Order: sequence, then structure tokens, then C-alpha cells
Amino acid sequence: MPAAAQLSSKPGAVVATPHVRAELVAHAPEGVTPGAPVWVGLQITHQPEWHTYWKNAGDSGLPTELNWTLPPGVAAGDIAWPVPKKIPVGTLANYGYEGTVLLPVPLEVSSNFKPPLALGAGASSMDIRLKATWLVCRKECIPEEGEFTLALPLQGSTALHKADFDAAQAAQPQPLAKPGAVEVNGNNLQVRLEGLPAAAQGKTLGFFPETPELIRTAAESGKDWTQSWQGGTWTATLPLAEQRSASPTTLPLVVALAEPDRQPGQPVAWRTEAPVSGTWPAAAAPRAEVSPALQAALAANAANAATAPASSTDLPPQPAGTFVVALLGALLGGLLLNLMPCVFPILAIKVLGFARQAGNRSAHRTAGLAYTAGVMLSFLALGGAMLALRAAGAQLGWGFQLQSPAVVAALAALFTLMGLNLVGVFEFGRAAPVSLCSAQAKHPIANDFLSGVLAVVIASPCTAPFMGASLGFAIGLPATQALLLFAALGLGLALPYLVAGFVPAIARLLPKPGPWMGTLRRLLAFPMFATVAWLVWVLGQQSGIDGAGTLLALLVCMAAIVWALTLRGRTRLVIATVLVAFTAMLTAAIGRNVLQTVEPAKLASNTSQRWQPWSADRVTELTGAGQPVFIDFTAAWCVTCQYNKKATLADAEVLADFDSKKVAMLRADWTRRDPAITAALTSLGRSGVPLYVLQAPGKPPVVLTEILGKDEVRAALASL
Repeated sequence: MPAAAQLSSKPGAVVATPHVRAELVAHAPEGVTPGAPVWVGLQITHQPEWHTYWKNAGDSGLPTELNWTLPPGVAAGDIAWPVPKKIPVGTLANYGYEGTVLLPVPLEVSSNFKPPLALGAGASSMDIRLKATWLVCRKECIPEEGEFTLALPLQGSTALHKADFDAAQAAQPQPLAKPGAVEVNGNNLQVRLEGLPAAAQGKTLGFFPETPELIRTAAESGKDWTQSWQGGTWTATLPLAEQRSASPTTLPLVVALAEPDRQPGQPVAWRTEAPVSGTWPAAAAPRAEVSPALQAALAANAANAATAPASSTDLPPQPAGTFVVALLGALLGGLLLNLMPCVFPILAIKVLGFARQAGNRSAHRTAGLAYTAGVMLSFLALGGAMLALRAAGAQLGWGFQLQSPAVVAALAALFTLMGLNLVGVFEFGRAAPVSLCSAQAKHPIANDFLSGVLAVVIASPCTAPFMGASLGFAIGLPATQALLLFAALGLGLALPYLVAGFVPAIARLLPKPGPWMGTLRRLLAFPMFATVAWLVWVLGQQSGIDGAGTLLALLVCMAAIVWALTLRGRTRLVIATVLVAFTAMLTAAIGRNVLQTVEPAKLASNTSQRWQPWSADRVTELTGAGQPVFIDFTAAWCVTCQYNKKATLADAEVLADFDSKKVAMLRADWTRRDPAITAALTSLGRSGVPLYVLQAPGKPPVVLTEILGKDEVRAALASL
């Protein structure tokens, strides 16, 4: 997974990422024997400004999860969560940990435990294995994971991390003798706790409910919620969350002293499970998408840029009317996709094949069905892969396949071969084995099916002008509904060719087969070569000029090998062998350039440079200073992005308006995978590019249309 932590090839007790250092530690003061206290835990040391989450993460985030593999007779308990801190993030707030925190877990050693003898040693040890996942955030969030192993000696005290476990124990909430009471009063919770120690009485306490999505987490004590003391009784009135999704009958909660009031050796927090009385107001249904407040905060990059996506199987279905409209939009978007230049080379070849089969209605219908099947199954496969990977934690968006230099290079090679075939350099029957040629002749529908597959691979990045909102909507749907949207998009793309196969009148509009077909075939080679030129340029954006040059050299070698295979006799064998050997040597020498990762060139920092690279920190800095920001989410493989960039965003009047309004212009380049950009797109309900956002301080973000118009941009700027 692109967002996963990089693990060492040999698992151990420590995993280090750019954001945290995580270590599996243990404490067994009496050794590992039945009934003796044994503790293990994950100790996380965060880089400055980064944090992970408590059991209730707050407005966003996910708690750390620990999955243990232990010997028979040993069982792991729950995490003994230390008291968290409230971490404000823009207009939101989270509950989590900064600095260093230890998440301790008790082990229960039963009488059935049989110690394994350490090979070649007199003592024995117990192997502990842990797979942990955590979400670490600053203004962007990175899902990480690690696998840990630890050999815990069975005899003697294991006290290396005693101080850490003692500190974690001191940070544990202590149970209250009385459960207290919680009453629902309108849109507020009224909390009453008794039995707090004298050291806490009269002090301002922090309130941490263990039930998520219950109270307004970002509410400030003394401003948005109140607390007071009547003798030894603490009372508080807290506002319910606008998007509350829980109505518990018992509320587990923690109250804690502020850090300046904590004394060494004294309890710092207290926990109870208070019964709830009163009538809860209607709760909002659990939402799969990000809330509007969070969308605005993320768009302004003043809050977390992402949280790990939930499994699509847990998402609520959409209302039937809304979903039907989305299906119709997907079908229309697929129809319009036939007009995009990405798809033209494939459709041109299909039209040529359609003319070749003039008068053969059965062949028309079979070809139309095979092409439609190839298109729809490919859209389902791509959509399903993206949904599955996102559910597993990967930060991916629509068109993700062209973010891979290997895929781009393979497509360039395929289109080069197709162009060479169309221009007449080689015929498939002369360059391929006889068995393969006969298979092609016996199963021509495979060609139509694969044409549909190829059309989807090339066309999918061009869907954003028509399908940006719908595809973003699909990401928040249950898997079945989301895949139906992808299928509707595929049906729209294939529909013209499918209808042509079943309507004889369309076939009669085409001229009869003749010499014109040879001329058209050679003409169609040039759109193929134009597509190769575009793909080489895309690769150059990903792997640099060396990568693009290497790909061109290898394509020339491939073309020479194909030509050699069309020769006859011994000449064919000699020349083809030499060319293959030379190509292999060239690939070994410089082939790695095609797959290398090159950082995009940094834009100049002087004030004359119009476009700046997008980053969360840069947007926060600019909007915090009162300057409006225009963000161009783009990618080199997005044809619509390049058109908008060269047309509307290069227009002199538009640029003059940007200058007069003193708008900072940022460009988020998604040519290669970037989890932060993917998260920003998701927060705005999109899964692909282009996307254009105008953000003014103190106002919600304005999302412009994907096919960017000059008048639209000028009108948006005039409203600032």
C-alpha cells in the first residue's frame, strides 16, 4: 500500500517511519508464570506536531489497533488506554497522544501454558508477535502499520521498561466509587459526578466520552460548555454533536485534571459508566462521507487531510431517487466520453472493423456485445480494485493506473505496436506464430472484448469532466451500489457501438468495403502515434527526461525487432537475434530510468513566480494571513487538465483578475500517487482530476466545474 509504513525485511521489536518510532515492550516483574502480572505494550514516540488517537478519536481519526499472536495458554486483554489530551485542529478537535505514549495490555497466563524451551539454552522464552495499525496525523494523515516480534524470558524479572509501564499506570483513569448520572436535556448533556477526591475538587476538569459522535468535541470549556462544583459534586452541561449517531443508555466517560494541576504520584483522571436518563433527540444516520464542516476544514487544509476509509460494506444505501439520478448521470457521462480524444483511436479501429463486416448482421451483434462486455467488466474491475484498496487504507483515486510509470510504458509499447500494424510495417499473421493466428481467426470476439478493455484503460482518466461528482459520490456508497454506477458508466461508453450492432440502418450508412479501407487504416496509425507521444510526455513528468528518453529508445528497438520478424529465411533469424540481444543489453543498462521516481521540480520562490506547489501547510499559511487561494488539482495524464491549463488558466484577462484580487495560485500535481492530494480530493467529494477550488478566508470553498470556463472563473473571482 502506498500509504503504509515502510517495514524492515526482518521483523523485530522496533518499527520506524518518518512520523513515529514504535516499539514492542514488556514488563514481567515476577517472570512469566500462571497468575503472575505480565504486561506488554506498544510504545509510540511521535515526531513533533504529529499525533495518534485514543479509543474515541474525536471529530476524525482512528484508534490504534493491536492484534496479538501468543502461545497456547496465554491471552491478551484490552488496551489500558492512558488519559488522552484534546488536540484542536482548525474548527475541529481530536482525542489523542503526542510525544511518547505507551499503550499497555495485560497478559493472562493460565495453568495450561507450557513454556517452550529455547533451542540451545538452559532458560526458556516466550515468543510474542504483534501486528499493529495506527493513523498518525499532523495536518495530513498517514495510515501506518507494523509487525513486531519479541522473545520474553520466562524466568526472572523483566524490568527494562519498568519506568514506562509505571508512567502508563499512573496515567490510567481510576474508577469512581459512585457511577454518577447523565441526563439528556434538549440538545445538551447534563453530567453529575460524586466521589471525586479532594485533590480534584474545585479544579477545571477535561471531559472525554468513550462513545464517539456524541458531544461537540471542539466545544470549549467556559465558552461552549460549562462546569461547576457544589461541594464534592461536579456538574457539567455539554452540547450534543450536530451529527450525533449514538443514543446510549449508559455512558462510559473519563474526567481528567489539566496538566498544570497534576501532582506526581497522585491520580490524574477518573472513569465511570454513568446511566443516562431523559429522551434523546433524533439522531442522524451514520454517514460514510465526510461531514460538511470537515470538508470545509480539509479544503482549507486547516484540519486533518484524511482518515482511513471505512469498509464499503458498512456504508448506508442512498435513497432510491438519488441513486437513480446518479445512474442516469453515469450513463450520460459514459456516452459523452466517446467524444474525448483519449478514446478516439480505439473507436476509430472499431469503426473500421464495423465497415469490414458490412452486411453481416450476426457479426455486428456479436462484436457489439463482446466490446460492451470488455468495457463494462473493465470498469467494474477498475472500480472494484479502487474501492477495495481504499477500504484497505490505500489513498487512491480514479485513473490510478496511469500514476504508475510501468503501466504508462506498457501502454506506450502497445500503442506503438498497434500503429506499426496499421501503417503496414507488419501483419499479425506474419509476425506471430501460426497457432496464435489460427486462434485469432477462430475467436475474433476476443479482439472486440480486448478492444473494450483497452478503451477503458485509456479513457478512465478522461472521465472527470463528466463524472467527477458521480465518481466521488460512488466512493461513499455501499460496494453494490458503487459498482452499479461504474457499470452504468461502462454501458454509456459502449452504447453507441452496441446500438450500431443491432440497428441495420447504421450499417447501411457506411460505404461498402473497398480500397478506401486501406487508406483509412494507415490514417488511423497517426492517432496511435500521437497517443504514444502523449504517453511518453506523461512518463517524462513521472520519471524525468531520462525516463522519457529511455522509453523512446526501447520503443525504437521494439519496432526494429517487429520489422525483423517480418523478414524471411536465415536473415530473419540473424537480424532478429542481434536486435533482441542489443535491446536486452540496453534494457539492463538504462531500463531502470523508466521506472525511477523523480521529484517534481520545485517552483522558484521569488514573487514573480505565479504558480506555487500545493501543500497543506502553505494553504494554512496563506489563508491565515487573509489571502485567498486558488488550487488547481491536476495530472499530466489528464487531457482535460492540460486543455484547461493552456486555455482558461493561461488567459490574460483571467490572470489579470487573479492579480487584482491578490489570489495565491497553487498547483496540486497528482501525476504520481500522493496520499495528501487524494485525501483533499476525497474531502471535496471527488475521486479524480481536474478539480478547481477557490478558497477565501472565512468562507466555504467554491468548487468550480471540471471543464473550466473563462467567465466562470472571472465571476468566482469577482465575488471575493
